[in-house]
Amino acid sequence: MSDIQALYQLYLVHQSISTDTRNISKGCLFFALKGEHFNANTFAAQALAKGAAYVVIDEEDYNVDERCILVDDVLTCLQELAKHHRKQLKIPVIGMTGSNGKTTTKELVKAVLAEKYSVFATHGNLNNHIGVPLSVLSITAETQIAVIEMGANHQQEIAFLCTIAQPTHGLITNVGMAHLDGFGGFEGVKKGKAELYAYIKATGGTAFIYRNNPYLMEMNTAADLRKVIYYGTHKDDHLCGELVKADPYVTFNWSAGQYTYSTQVNLTGAYNFENSLAAVCIGVYFDVSPLHIIKGLSAYFPSNNRSQLTKTANNTLICDFYNANPSSMSAAINNLGGLAAAKKIAILGDMFELGEEAAAQHELIIQKAAITGIDQLIFIGSNFYDYKDRYAGLFFNTPAEAAAYLKATPPHDHLILLKGSRGMALEQLMPLL
Repeated sequence: MSDIQALYQLYLVHQSISTDTRNISKGCLFFALKGEHFNANTFAAQALAKGAAYVVIDEEDYNVDERCILVDDVLTCLQELAKHHRKQLKIPVIGMTGSNGKTTTKELVKAVLAEKYSVFATHGNLNNHIGVPLSVLSITAETQIAVIEMGANHQQEIAFLCTIAQPTHGLITNVGMAHLDGFGGFEGVKKGKAELYAYIKATGGTAFIYRNNPYLMEMNTAADLRKVIYYGTHKDDHLCGELVKADPYVTFNWSAGQYTYSTQVNLTGAYNFENSLAAVCIGVYFDVSPLHIIKGLSAYFPSNNRSQLTKTANNTLICDFYNANPSSMSAAINNLGGLAAAKKIAILGDMFELGEEAAAQHELIIQKAAITGIDQLIFIGSNFYDYKDRYAGLFFNTPAEAAAYLKATPPHDHLILLKGSRGMALEQLMPLL
């Protein structure tokens, strides 16, 4: 079967999708995807045995019975099925991307909108060429608004994901020094993220833009967007806000109409002011009442190691190690430097996917940390380790080496920032802190 319409009829009966035999639900559709190191075609029979109603395969050798649907390419089939499903939906879909903060902003937007609507939002960070179609196929008839996160590490990726998610509304949190290797530098990052604006312009959609960000405003001008809702600190913004404090939690005021409201979110870092303001702006736009906006934001608690404040028996931790790039690393260091605490430690892990910029960017972060007034600096990873003889601080080649040091000299009563790329796995240090 290669007809998407026929497959869609099966999907309407079996709306649970699986790509992993470890997570088979009874009656699901199993898509046998391939990767560099795996071929799920080989698990087709196992998926059926575990309860899948049908399996979608692209290798004839694994066509065991009539429950196997043979297609030319499983991934393409999954993406086309998602596109077809999206076309049947008559709801607002908010497409969200950015170098930093997109997952946190997505969760905040979901928390606000869920006070009034049945909302679907991307689970975790399923935001790539596989995750986006899976997200779209998770939107049910009961969903009133969807928030789809889109990630990218090279140009044309956001443009492609837009053809699947087909957003009616778009938000770019920011553009920064992330995935420089794939994008070919910062200008490439801006060009890649701007593909969301291009799609919104071409389809007559609406963009939400943080007016305080000059790069976003520059991209807005280049895209010549027709329908824009601005949020920021300017009085003439559609949603105007002001950061009150971020020590340790973000507290801000915002105005909608003639009234001003004060809100605190359970996130640390002044950089989360603009993420929170985006959620307020979208909430106001979709007619969520101010009291429900405040309720939604106040009830959100991070659990994904993004700007998450955690108290242990010995210290207070800022867990912000889900990912890192020079922009987010610099913001996190600035935040730690500005917080009120008697003793502070920054534990910083290598930043990945920086290409030719890697050495220079890691040195800039070391220099930045050195002038921020942090009591102890601990750098982990081969990129940082290259500078061990040139700068003050403790340098370790691996997290295991850092763990040995922390075990021998455990800190007490410190405010500690943990920040690094996901591959550094800095969570292994938490039991020692």
